[in-house]
Amino acid sequence: MSRITSLLRRTFGVAREHVGTDHLGNKYYYIPEQKSWTGRVIRTRRQVEAANPNEFEYMEGSIPSEWDAWIRGRRKQPPTIEELLQNERYREQIKVRAIEAEEKDKTLQAKEYEEGLVAQPVQTQVKGHASATQFGQTEFSEEPVSTANTFQPGSWTPPGSKK
Repeated sequence: MSRITSLLRRTFGVAREHVGTDHLGNKYYYIPEQKSWTGRVIRTRRQVEAANPNEFEYMEGSIPSEWDAWIRGRRKQPPTIEELLQNERYREQIKVRAIEAEEKDKTLQAKEYEEGLVAQPVQTQVKGHASATQFGQTEFSEEPVSTANTFQPGSWTPPGSKK
């Protein structure tokens, strides 16, 4: 490090190099190893200056994953704009494919239901609490009822007769 550079760093503080800005407005900096004005060695760091500096307003996804990997040191070089755009297009394609696969699955299920290959899911309304077999029922069920360790046999009523 030259004497002039050293003098400038001591005078104006830590030197940092702007390496990029993402589409959200966050700015990314590289801080090389240097000595402070007191002579203390400041290690190499990577830093983000958030577009929204209020910590309580930070939301997940405020930093793109490529930049997050660079900040945390999982990658050596900062991401390029081309890489960011390519990855964004890829993520959009994945979302579209997921929607298409879900729609295809729904049509396949509907077809299987129509052909009788798969039984329709039963939508039941439960009366009362699950631990009480007769709670909330005004009449006895013809079907046996079971909850946990209890069993209530169904009541048989001859066809055509009503209680």
